[in-house]
Amino acid sequence: MKIPALLLGRILFSIPFLAIGLMHFTGAEQMSGSVPSWLPGGVFWIYLTGVTELGAVASILTGKYTKTVAQLLALQLLIYVCAIHIPGLLSASSEALKQMFMMNILKDLGLAGGALLISHIYADRP
Repeated sequence: MKIPALLLGRILFSIPFLAIGLMHFTGAEQMSGSVPSWLPGGVFWIYLTGVTELGAVASILTGKYTKTVAQLLALQLLIYVCAIHIPGLLSASSEALKQMFMMNILKDLGLAGGALLISHIYADRP
């Protein structure tokens, strides 16, 4: 029972990253507005994070390098929270925007926690 549940968990955890990773390529120009203005490169970061998210999906589903990749994914999500969502929350001009940024903070914190759990599960696996 543990192995099928672990496999299902890995699949379900990967689905958002697969979808969002692909969206980084299909909607890169629209997403480039979320890149902080102090960070040069604009759309480059959208493509790079799309690649890292799709790579994380491959790693988590195949079980290859999963511990390290899940830790890096957690770090990436925490960077999103600190560099995009919290500043957005603090500068939001409407209650609706504040709610959106708060939901993104909570979503990415939860996903980061899930990534760390996956990294712990795979800590002892080659």
